Formats: sequence, C-alpha cells, structure tokens
Amino acid sequence: MVKPLMFLPVVAFAVLAGGLGWVVIHRGTAEVPSAFQDRSAPAVRLGALGPEAPFTDATLRDGTVKLVNFWASWCPPCREEHAELMSLQANGVPVYGVDWKDQPTKAMDFLNDMGNPFTALGQDPKNEMGLDWGIAGVPETFVIDGDGKVLLHHSGPLTDDFIEDQIEPLLGGTSGNPGPDG
Repeated sequence: MVKPLMFLPVVAFAVLAGGLGWVVIHRGTAEVPSAFQDRSAPAVRLGALGPEAPFTDATLRDGTVKLVNFWASWCPPCREEHAELMSLQANGVPVYGVDWKDQPTKAMDFLNDMGNPFTALGQDPKNEMGLDWGIAGVPETFVIDGDGKVLLHHSGPLTDDFIEDQIEPLLGGTSGNPGPDG
C-alpha cells in the first residue's frame, strides 16, 4: 500500500514550481531590481567595434541622460527590440551599444543590415564589462543620468509600452535632454 506522505514532496515541488511560474508570467524577469539602481554605473571597459573609438566612462558623465544597451547579433530578442532603439535614436536619445560576447564581423553585418541606432559603441567579447555590470544575458538596457548614475535597468527586449511608461519619464519626454530633473 502506498502511503499518502510519500506524495508530499512531489506536491510541495509542484506548488513551488507553479508559484514561480506565476511570478515569471505575471511580473516578468525584467522586474528584478538592479544592484546598481541609484548608484554610479560600473566602469566602461570596451574594445573598438568598427572604425570609431568606443564610448568611455567620461561619456556616461557628460551631463545628458542616455541609454546603454547590451546586445549581440546572435540574439533574437535583440533583433526584436532593434526598431525601438532606432526610434529612440531618431528622437534624439543618445543610445550607447555594447556588443556582448559576439564576433565583430557579425556584429557589423547586423548593424549594416538593420541600421545603427548607437551614438557610439564598443565590444565586450570576453564579458569583462558585462560581469562588472551584472549582465546575465542580452538584451539588457540601462538608463544613465548625466552624472553617470543608473536610473533604471531593464532585462529583455524594449517595447513601445515600456519605453513610454518607464524610460521616457526619465528622459524628460522623447528627447535625451533635459533629463529627469527637468
């Protein structure tokens, strides 16, 4: 005869798994707060991608609100959010790109095919900067204020609704200036 207590671990596991699934579906993984929220952004450590020099720590502290976007050519969600990045750029929002764990030729082909939304960019092929910034996967986007402080960290592709609800208020509307302080 099978004892009812033998099923207790299975039932407990099912309840926990169901609860976790509900949280992921209803809250999403992008809701996880960043350890860098309201703190200075970690150091910028990038190699060049293409003919231009990569952006630097000084770039993050230039007085304007900006986005730093970690992406890769092999990343389907990065393709999904690319139109939103192009739209932000067209509206005057500075967007700085970090090509993460990618091959430079494939990254440049991606940008040549889909358009380049980045004010400046660099590559992080060995995840050195990504580790400092707490990157778990791509795409991940940070909103940085003019003093280099992290205002927002978003994991996953940007959507029109997220940009309108969460990012635009930090930008002062659809322009990269004057920023959250008006």
